[in-house]
Amino acid sequence: MAHALIHGMLRAELCPPQHITVASRTTSGLESLVAATSVQAAASNAEAVAEADVVVLCVKPTDAIKAVQQAGEALSGKLLVSVVTGLTIKQLESAAPGVRAVRAMPNTAAMVGQSATALAVGASATRDDEEAAAAICRAVGEVYVVAEYQLDAVTGLSGSGPAYIYLVLEALSDGGVAMGLPRKLALELAIQTVAGAAEMASSTKEHPAILREMVTSPGGTTIAALTALENAGTRAAFIAAVRAAATRSKELAGG
Repeated sequence: MAHALIHGMLRAELCPPQHITVASRTTSGLESLVAATSVQAAASNAEAVAEADVVVLCVKPTDAIKAVQQAGEALSGKLLVSVVTGLTIKQLESAAPGVRAVRAMPNTAAMVGQSATALAVGASATRDDEEAAAAICRAVGEVYVVAEYQLDAVTGLSGSGPAYIYLVLEALSDGGVAMGLPRKLALELAIQTVAGAAEMASSTKEHPAILREMVTSPGGTTIAALTALENAGTRAAFIAAVRAAATRSKELAGG
C-alpha cells in the first residue's frame, strides 16, 4: 500500500519525489522503491519524520505502535495519516502525544488508481489536515469521509471487498469452463462483465435492483440463474462476509 500511495502521489504531482522520505523495517523493498521513484530513504523512523509536515503510517498492525514510538517526539504537532487496520485514533494519540491523527482505509485497487478509501478525522485534526489526507488518498482513487466507528464496516465492505470480487471472477470463469469455454476466454468474459456492470451502476446511479431487472426477462435465462443464486444463499453469504470482516476488524482494535 505504501508503494501504491507513493506512486499515486507522484502521478498526481502532489509533490516532487525529493520531498518524500521513506523508512522501512526491511531494506530490499526500500531500495527498489527508491530506485523506481527517486524518493529519499531514511535510516530510521525518527529520521524519516524529522522534517515532514505529513507522516503516513503504512505498516502491519503488529508493527504499528512500535513504529510510532520509534519516531518519538519528532511526530509531535504533525499530521499523522494512519493506513493501519484496527489502530484507533485514541491509540495513535496515546502512542504519539501531540499528533493530529487521521485514519485511512484504502483497498488494494489503489495499485491501479481505483481505491475506495474512507477517512476518519481525529478531533485535533484541522480542516486543512482533512484535505491534505484526502489529497493523498484521492491520488489512488475515490475518498469518502466517515465517522471513526464506521471504519470497521468500511473494512468489511470495501477494505476486504476486492477479495470477494476476485472469488466471484474465479467462480464465474469456472462456470464458463464447466460449460465448455476455454479458460482464458471465460476469465476475460468474467472480468469485462464485472467491470461493465460496475461502470453501469456508477454512471447511471440507478439502484442495483433496477439494473438487475433490466437484464431479467420473464421466463428467461437470467431469472433461472438468479433463482439458483438465491437458492444457494448467495446474498446472505455476502452479507455474512462483510459482517465477519467488520467483526474481525473490531477485534483487532480490541473492541
